[in-house]
Amino acid sequence: MQFAEAKHGRVFILRLHDGDRLPEALESFAAEQKISTALCFFIGGAEEKSRVVVGPKNGDALPPEPMTTLLRGVHEACGLGTIFADEAGKPKLHMHASFGRNENTVTGCVRMGVGVWHIGEVVVLELLCSEVCRAVDKATGFEFLEIR
Repeated sequence: MQFAEAKHGRVFILRLHDGDRLPEALESFAAEQKISTALCFFIGGAEEKSRVVVGPKNGDALPPEPMTTLLRGVHEACGLGTIFADEAGKPKLHMHASFGRNENTVTGCVRMGVGVWHIGEVVVLELLCSEVCRAVDKATGFEFLEIR
């Protein structure tokens, strides 16, 4: 295990609008506000045909091939994620969310694009820490946290 200590920075409350997309909306906001490290909470609705990563197709294959699913119908959504700058200094969101419709639930990563359906509320807690970034791992293609 590696670790870095952070302090609380600014707190932002965002209202996303119908059609706004994750992760793009939060990454753009973070870049505009010069946020390089943050914790993000999302609650709202997800558009039909949003694409969610639900695992690797084969857990032994490197690099892993993502398994994705399309949301069929509008879903309720609740997610938790982090923002850390990549090696070029660009804010990158890593958020997992659960999407529910009727008695069915899908949980996965929003990186392929999740559209907001009417309601999208996000709380962004900025963390002040310059010792952490996302670095690409050549074997997997994942952007792992790197503690300096």
